[in-house]
Amino acid sequence: MSVAAVAVFCGSRFGTRPAFLAAAREMGTGLGEAGMRLVYGGGDVGLMGAVADATLLAGGQVSGVIPTFLQSREVMHAGVDDLTVTDSMHSRKQLMFARADAFVVLPGGLGTFDETMEIVTWRQLKLHDKPIFIVNVAGWADAMLAMLNAAVHDGFAETSALDLFEVVPDVATVMARLTATAHLPTTEDVSRL
Repeated sequence: MSVAAVAVFCGSRFGTRPAFLAAAREMGTGLGEAGMRLVYGGGDVGLMGAVADATLLAGGQVSGVIPTFLQSREVMHAGVDDLTVTDSMHSRKQLMFARADAFVVLPGGLGTFDETMEIVTWRQLKLHDKPIFIVNVAGWADAMLAMLNAAVHDGFAETSALDLFEVVPDVATVMARLTATAHLPTTEDVSRL
């Protein structure tokens, strides 16, 4: 079965480089045109809002998941039909995980780093085997990847930890990988969390 739903982790800000916004829009357009549902943080701001807008504009479906305390800070996206409000960040991340067949990481800050490390760690712990793609737009992920390589070099992670995710240079590459990746999520994936 092809990937039907993709969780995208990205910034609630636009960042400083035009390439970041362009990649977010390209990601949303790609998902919408491919008939893949976007699963994201539910906000109408920054790159996350741009991904959702582009997905909707391309005729795609969007599932937003936002915790109550972020409803005003991240300005809930009024154009998203499938919007779930959770009681905590933890339940937000669990629900996004359960709804997604794959994960794509676009440029972002602390929240994006948190989501990325958690989903990679869950895969390391064998709580899931869903694909994870880090899109290294304009080299934004270089520092994060250097940190992960340092953890291996310093003996805090096995070399195999670097196989838990795939780094791709651009959205076109990740879309090609998503359309080629087969994954059928099981109820075991969700029940183990």
